[in-house]
Amino acid sequence: MAEAPSGLRILLHQHQKERTPVHISSHADRDRVIEIFKKAILKSDSPENFALQTVQEAIKPQRQTVLVQDENQSLENALRTLLQELVSSAVQSGEDIMQYGQSIDDQESTYGQIPRLLDIVLFLCEKGHVEGGMIFQLLEDLTEMSTMRDCKEVFGYIESKQDILGKQELFGRGKLVMLRTCNQLLRRLSKANDVVFCGRILMFLAHFFPLSERSAVNIKGVFNTSNETNYEKDAPNGISIDFNFYKTFWSLQEHFRNPASTTVAPTKWHKFQSNLTVVLDTFEAQPLSDDDGKANNLEEEESAAFNIKYLTSSNLMGLELKDPSFRRHILVQCLILFDYLKLPVGHIQDGDINPSTSLKSTICCTEN
Repeated sequence: MAEAPSGLRILLHQHQKERTPVHISSHADRDRVIEIFKKAILKSDSPENFALQTVQEAIKPQRQTVLVQDENQSLENALRTLLQELVSSAVQSGEDIMQYGQSIDDQESTYGQIPRLLDIVLFLCEKGHVEGGMIFQLLEDLTEMSTMRDCKEVFGYIESKQDILGKQELFGRGKLVMLRTCNQLLRRLSKANDVVFCGRILMFLAHFFPLSERSAVNIKGVFNTSNETNYEKDAPNGISIDFNFYKTFWSLQEHFRNPASTTVAPTKWHKFQSNLTVVLDTFEAQPLSDDDGKANNLEEEESAAFNIKYLTSSNLMGLELKDPSFRRHILVQCLILFDYLKLPVGHIQDGDINPSTSLKSTICCTEN
């Protein structure tokens, strides 16, 4: 390789010398910010009494009450480093990270240093003094550095601050980070051994995100085709019901599981229509009695046992037909399938049967 000209070597050498002091100064500034916040988290006052003054002392912002982009980045880097140091100290001391340094002063206090730091940052984000997504980034870092035992306490803190984190000025800045944090927790948890914790996370997400949130909407209308409903194929001995009806009834679940497949071929559509007519005629021929109707109470159903899958034993068929909630579930599935088939979308390919005409008579039958 040809040797670079001497002039170029001199310029590179000079440029390298100019950058080194800036790098050292950056670390010095970060350490200074960390020390200021270490003192701040030991204060017992409410964050509103000293949080803004702490930021002004640490960053010396161009504006008095709002940080610009570079200042926000510098503060976030310092706080993430401080959080890492606090977690490391808690691990070395053998304490739970959310209780570490709990004895802040001589007064009765239940706050550890890490929740105290989070409270200060949350107040600054809520009031708009710093970038609103900063608190979400710290919470994500904290869950990544914590054991699953500590994550339960960290998530308890998140739940307690849900109303503040869900405010519009914060939600828009950190919703994707919060979604990523919760999904990472769910991936780390065991679905068999951590059912309660998984449920807490899912309930939080359901309350935290609105129903219209894009990440919670099945935009493409994809069906869960892996959700199979298994039922008996051969009649057991001593069965007291019509086994042909039993198979006809549960075969509808194949269509409910994947409505798009119902229109693949004319024979499949006509089979579905025929089977559905048999089931609806049976519902109509066996109306619910007054005693059965009294059981049709949604409030009582909420407190009753809940099964995520249908019970398909042939021995239960007679009892299930008398259950109002069971009938309602089947009819709701019918309505979902009808609504899908009525949509003016391109799911009906060339050569597929258009069920619009037959569908009208089926819907009328259902309404009756």
